[in-house]
Amino acid sequence: MADTSTTHLGARRASRVLIAALCGALLTAQLAVPFSAAAQQPAATEATQPAAADVTVDSINDQMRGKLQAIRDRLTSFREKVQEDAQDDARLAELRLEAEEIVGEMRSTSESLNTRVQQIQARLTDLGEPPQQGQPPEPPLVTEERNRLLNERVQINTIVDDATNLSSSATQLANTITNLRRTLFTQTLFRHTELTPELFTEAGQAFVHEVGNFWNTLGSWVSFAWRYKTLQLLGAIVLSFGAALLFLVGGYRLFGRFIRRENGLDKPSYIKRLSVAFWSTVIQNISLTAFLVASFLFLDGFNVLRPDIAPIIAAFAGLIWFVGFVWRLTYAVLSPGDPDWRLVRLTNSGARLLSWAVLGMAAVNGLDYLLGTISEALNSPLVLTIVKSLIASIVIGLILIAISFLKPVLEEGNDPDAPGAPWPRLITILLRLMGLLLIFAVITGYVGFARFASTQIVLTGAVLVTIYIGILSGKAVAKQGAFAHTVVGTRLAERFRFGEVALDQAGLAAGLGIYAFALIFGIPLILFTWGFQLADIESWVYRFFTGFRIGNISISLIGIFGGILVFGVGYILTRWVQNWIDGNIMARSQVDAGVRNSVKTGIGYLGVGMAVLVGVSAAGIDLSSFALVASALSVGIGFGLQNVVSNFVSGLILLVERPFKVGDHVVTGTTEGIVKRISVRATEIETFRKQSIIVPNSDLINAAVGNWTHRNRIQRSEIPVSVSYGTDPQTVIDILLELVNEVPEVLRIPEPHVEFTRFGASSLDFELRFHLPDIGEGLRIRNDLRIAILQRFQKEGIEIPFPQQEIVFHRGKPMVSEHPEDDGRGGA
Repeated sequence: MADTSTTHLGARRASRVLIAALCGALLTAQLAVPFSAAAQQPAATEATQPAAADVTVDSINDQMRGKLQAIRDRLTSFREKVQEDAQDDARLAELRLEAEEIVGEMRSTSESLNTRVQQIQARLTDLGEPPQQGQPPEPPLVTEERNRLLNERVQINTIVDDATNLSSSATQLANTITNLRRTLFTQTLFRHTELTPELFTEAGQAFVHEVGNFWNTLGSWVSFAWRYKTLQLLGAIVLSFGAALLFLVGGYRLFGRFIRRENGLDKPSYIKRLSVAFWSTVIQNISLTAFLVASFLFLDGFNVLRPDIAPIIAAFAGLIWFVGFVWRLTYAVLSPGDPDWRLVRLTNSGARLLSWAVLGMAAVNGLDYLLGTISEALNSPLVLTIVKSLIASIVIGLILIAISFLKPVLEEGNDPDAPGAPWPRLITILLRLMGLLLIFAVITGYVGFARFASTQIVLTGAVLVTIYIGILSGKAVAKQGAFAHTVVGTRLAERFRFGEVALDQAGLAAGLGIYAFALIFGIPLILFTWGFQLADIESWVYRFFTGFRIGNISISLIGIFGGILVFGVGYILTRWVQNWIDGNIMARSQVDAGVRNSVKTGIGYLGVGMAVLVGVSAAGIDLSSFALVASALSVGIGFGLQNVVSNFVSGLILLVERPFKVGDHVVTGTTEGIVKRISVRATEIETFRKQSIIVPNSDLINAAVGNWTHRNRIQRSEIPVSVSYGTDPQTVIDILLELVNEVPEVLRIPEPHVEFTRFGASSLDFELRFHLPDIGEGLRIRNDLRIAILQRFQKEGIEIPFPQQEIVFHRGKPMVSEHPEDDGRGGA
């Protein structure tokens, strides 16, 4: 019943939040109308505005006062309910959630009204102060508008003060509820019970009476359901089994390969064993949970369950789920009948005994809570519940001590059927300490603490093991090269042609996803076992996604996700517009490639910038909050980022001014090549040796840059030619002109011509000059012309000389030495 009320509470909360948001938006819009009209309309129409504005403001203020009074009455009712339900933790959690909703409503109301107050203050500043004595009077319309605004500000400030007081009262009530719940938990956990013979005698008598009462209640409910709710009962049973079949078949069909052990597989890999253990535990328990919840909802929805029997059925379903979860986890980890799939090094006999021991503890703990729910539903004496928990805690403690005496550890290299070794000393000590602690807590009278500790040992331990297996599985999947050998990796490689790098990246994402799934699956279960209510978790999740405050900054994950989504849509739309304009308008207009690149880049920068602004606004981030950050960044830009900003501005200048464009042949410094890309920071130039050189844009702006194709691609080419001194110059000129005129690519205007440049040391030097329409064709045409010139000169007998020099040796008189003793003829 608490779960049902919590569900209704969530629905009511969502509707209240939506109504509050709509009221706040309507209030802001309606309050802004008079201000806008007073600020923008001519003076001739202002005379008709104050009366209508006053009516609107008064009606809005009356509505807000009525709303505040209703919330004040709700708070009074909450205080009374807190006193009535001081011992009901689930109800206190719901009341605390409603008190927090009131705080949120009052905060949003105050913020919307403060916005209107700021608008009024700005308008009053525009109107100025009223004239002092001795000054000329102001127009009556101005005086009337100032008085109206002042009156409206006073009323709004009064409402804001009331909303602030109500918010403080709701916050104080929420804190009071928190303290009550903490006190209730402490009292329940550490309540001391005197264990006397009379206690057990009274419990025995109560147990006999409860058994009879239980069978009578159960029999009367079955008789009632069969006589008066036959169709509903049969319908609920059929639908429950249908749901069970659906979850079972659907689960195996969708996830069968992840949860099914392959019997023929010899020595499965570690990652395979981990994945099967984790996913078989999680998926099968999710299916079991869905079946049990659906069955309970069918029975409750068809009005088959009576109020006295509904909590017993719910507790019985919880027992089935708890035992099923522990059994599934134990089978996945210990694998008593299949040592090849076992995750821990245990012998076969040790795995079987340990599985039975863990399953026994789960059954005892689950039965304790089921019997406690039966006692509560049948209004049995409290001593009976205490004795039941006492027996359950002692049994669990004894099982823990018995486990410590097992010898299940499989030594390295031994057969799984061989006798095992004892536990490591630390594990033995921990098991015995936990068992003795439970028994000692029961003997000393702290049965509530013993029951709580036994539940944490069994349920929290099982959940932590599941989370740990999930984390190990995610770690194994994310390991480099491991994902390619999994079922999903193999399918991706076969169907989508994923390469090794893509599979590694997908494996990393899959590992992170498994981490998140394991935590999302396990953390709520642990919170439930530690006494938190569904309303608490629901409140945390709601605040986590819809907004939480850090100082004066409100952060909303839904808003952030929405902003990211808006930015993504804007980015995709920008790319589509870029490609559409470039592929349709620019391509059909035969616009130069450089112009197309500049337009495409400019549209990209504009679209991405607008997408960022819209995305940030959609995320609910106030850009004015970044004023201080922007001022600090401006100082940083002035010092450390000046080169980056200089390159950025230079890139914008290059895109707008276009001294060169993509595809141009440029020369700057020692760099010569073709411009491949112009970005906001640097320009990429590809040399004729296919080397990419990244040149900062500021260097291109501040230095001299030669552009061979700035206006057009026409280029003048020259071919130097040398002939021997015995050749007729006019014949050479005629031949060169004849050959160049035979080339169709050569322009006729300006026409080709030959220059007789000089008399060389060993040749007559000429230069053939002609113009080409495309600089890119110059190398090929010059090569063809050189070949044609050489062949024609050989045919005409014209010699192309090579450098020659004459060396003349002059014989002179022999040199006479000044020292005869050194001329070689002297001697001893």
